[in-house]
Amino acid sequence: MCSGRVDLEYVLRAFSNGMDGVFIGGCRLNECNYITHGNYDALNMVLLCKRIMRHIGLDPERLKIAFMSSADGNLFAETMSAFGSTLKKLGPLGKAEGLDDEELKTRLAEITKLVPYIKLTKFEKLAARLENPEEYDQHFTQDEIERLFDEVVSFYIDPEKCQACLICARRCPVGAISGAKNQIHIIDQEICIKCGTCLEVCPEKFSAVVEISGESAPPPIPEEQRTIVR
Repeated sequence: MCSGRVDLEYVLRAFSNGMDGVFIGGCRLNECNYITHGNYDALNMVLLCKRIMRHIGLDPERLKIAFMSSADGNLFAETMSAFGSTLKKLGPLGKAEGLDDEELKTRLAEITKLVPYIKLTKFEKLAARLENPEEYDQHFTQDEIERLFDEVVSFYIDPEKCQACLICARRCPVGAISGAKNQIHIIDQEICIKCGTCLEVCPEKFSAVVEISGESAPPPIPEEQRTIVR
């Protein structure tokens, strides 16, 4: 499998399942057999994930990416031996960082839920092609990641403007919007992946969907108040 197909969610899932470390091996940069150069995508994902790991209190050294060819048997052995030694020094996941299992799983679950939002927000940087290793350290900064999570958006359907047209509910990719004919729609914030599809498809003449940054969306109106009287 191309290393470019290793999604951020896969890495977070591995840690959520209790893995002490994650190693990603890719082809040598600029030696892609195709035209995708997915190893650059994998590199960007790892650089981003390391910053996210630090944000939630995990040592970023638990994640490693290395580039080599199938002929680099000795290099692979040396790389894995060194990575194994690093993980041995770090100890079990979460323990060295002072996080109990429940807290760690909660933090990882919160980040995993935001993966679609993170990828949309950082799309350009995740698609960049870093030719110089000196660029790696500052490609994603810790301040940038802190702002990313401080300014997480939420989407809310204004009950005063919703006309129950069902467009947003039909287009939501995860079924987070509930509603019916003549019933004001609401967004389940626990299911919403913050992709913004509802905002994009809501007819301009209604403009019922509101984007909220850095704070929680208002609570949904009670079921008995959702009926629209024409």
